[in-house]
Amino acid sequence: MSSRNVLQRSPITALITIMALLFLFLPLAVVVLFSFHKTGGLSFPFKGFSLRWYRQVLSSPEFRASAENSLIVAAASCALTFVLGTLAAYGISRSSSRWRGPLSLLFFLPITLPGLFVGLALLVFFARLKLELSLRTVVLAHFVYVFPFFFLIARAAFDRMDIALEEAAADLGANHWKVFRRVTLPQVWPILVGAAALAFALSFDEFIITFFVIGPDSTLPLFIWSSLRRHVDPSINTVSTLLMTVTFGLSAIAFLFALRGERARARTLELSLRGEMDPGRSI
Repeated sequence: MSSRNVLQRSPITALITIMALLFLFLPLAVVVLFSFHKTGGLSFPFKGFSLRWYRQVLSSPEFRASAENSLIVAAASCALTFVLGTLAAYGISRSSSRWRGPLSLLFFLPITLPGLFVGLALLVFFARLKLELSLRTVVLAHFVYVFPFFFLIARAAFDRMDIALEEAAADLGANHWKVFRRVTLPQVWPILVGAAALAFALSFDEFIITFFVIGPDSTLPLFIWSSLRRHVDPSINTVSTLLMTVTFGLSAIAFLFALRGERARARTLELSLRGEMDPGRSI
C-alpha cells in the first residue's frame, strides 16, 4: 500500500503530519522573513523588504571574525573526526575481540550525556592539564561531541559491506592497506563524506560546549548570544538565517552522499546476485 493511499484513507494522520511540519518549520520561516524587514521591528505587520540588515551584519568585523572562527573549528574537528572515526569504525567493525562491544559503547557514551555536563567536564579536564582556553580546546571539545555521530554512521557502513570482497582481494595478494584503499574505501566513501558533512554542521552551530571551553574568542552561536544580551533587532534574524542556511546545506549534502552510497551498495549487491545466479557470466 502506497503512502499516498494511506494519507487518502487517513485524513486525521495527514492533518497531524501537516500540523507537525508547520510547528517545526513555521518559526524558522518567520525568522527568515524578518531578516529582510525594512524596519527594526520583529513583530507583525510586516512593513516591507530590505537588505539593510544583511549589509550591516556582513560589514561587521565581529561577525566576520566569529564566522571565520566557526569555519576553522568546524573544519578542524571535522577533519580529525573523519580520520580517527574512520579508523575506529573500521577497526571495531572488523574486530572479533571480546572488547568490541564495550569499546563501541564507550564511543557512543558522549551522545547520552547532556552538553552542559560535557562542557563542564572538559573545562575541568583542560584546567587540570593547564591548557589555555582557545580555539584549540574548542576543536578538541567538538571532536568529543561529533565523534559518536560520525562513528555510528561509519560503523554501520562498514558492517553492511560484503567482507567476501576484502577476503578475495587478500587472497589475490593485496596487503591490508591496499585492500582498504582499493576495495573497502570505494564502497563506503560517499557515506563517510556525508557523515563528515553532518559532523561539520554539528560543530558549526554548537553553543553549550563551546561556551565553556572557548576562552576569549567567539564563534557564530556565541556571537548571536552576545548580541541578544545587548539588543534585539532583525540583525539577529540575519545571522540566524545565515547559520541555518549553512546547516541545512550541509545536512542536504550529507543526505545526498548517504543516498549515493546506498545506491552504490544496491548496485554492488545486484551484480553479486547476478554473478551467483550465472557463474559463467561472472568469469
